[in-house]
Amino acid sequence: MLKQHYHALVLAFVFLTRIPVYKVFSIANTMPTPQVSGKALLYYPVVGAVIGGCLAVLPTTLNQFDIFVDPQLQAAVVLVLWVWITGGLHLDGLADSADAWLGGFGDKQRTLDLMKDPTCGPSAVVVLVLFLLLKWLALSQVLQHAQINAPSWWLMLILVPVVARLQAMVLVVHTPYVRGEGLGRVLKNQAQANWVWFWVAVLVALMLSQTITLALSMLAISALGYILMRALMMQRIDGWTGDTAGASIEVTEVLLLLVMAVSIAL
Repeated sequence: MLKQHYHALVLAFVFLTRIPVYKVFSIANTMPTPQVSGKALLYYPVVGAVIGGCLAVLPTTLNQFDIFVDPQLQAAVVLVLWVWITGGLHLDGLADSADAWLGGFGDKQRTLDLMKDPTCGPSAVVVLVLFLLLKWLALSQVLQHAQINAPSWWLMLILVPVVARLQAMVLVVHTPYVRGEGLGRVLKNQAQANWVWFWVAVLVALMLSQTITLALSMLAISALGYILMRALMMQRIDGWTGDTAGASIEVTEVLLLLVMAVSIAL
């Protein structure tokens, strides 16, 4: 059992990042069983924490040694690293979902077919540019504020990828999977709902131990975003796909960064 969970943890990094775990952990090169592949979902928040930690390394190091670099430049470098670590996987899901939703004309089958189309339409390009722009601007505000006024905000920034991947975990567990086969079907069949509540409890406790007002705002926005995105998925395609799950991660990250940026202005 422990070996299965160890394999699942490593596999979660393979699924969600470009971190070369296969060079360090030999088990990453072992073909996983459906049970192991399904259990990888349980460690998505752990992957999010590692991603968040990697994003905070550069700005916190500069801050520690009192090296001034324009926050917008820092945010640009951090954003590039963010995209590289995830391999653009979730951005790809966002692009496919944008094309499918705008080009599907409300039809379920056409929407699903467009999400499988490897080409990228103008709608996808526009959505990607706007999301990356919002992410960069919000991130620059958060980095500047964290460096000058609120060191505790570093933890809240690290938790942004965690919350987004926990939201995707909730989506998988509590929403029907649309397609008949694939990794999503394996994740859905093996998912354990109890783990969702474990991670939710841990995350809420950790966030509330820092800045209560900000934590409540971030939790409320992520919950509202999840409800709305799930409703859109159920209305259009009667469930989720890998693309919509990836899109939900990107949307959640942007929403959380915007909440942090707006709270600075207030």
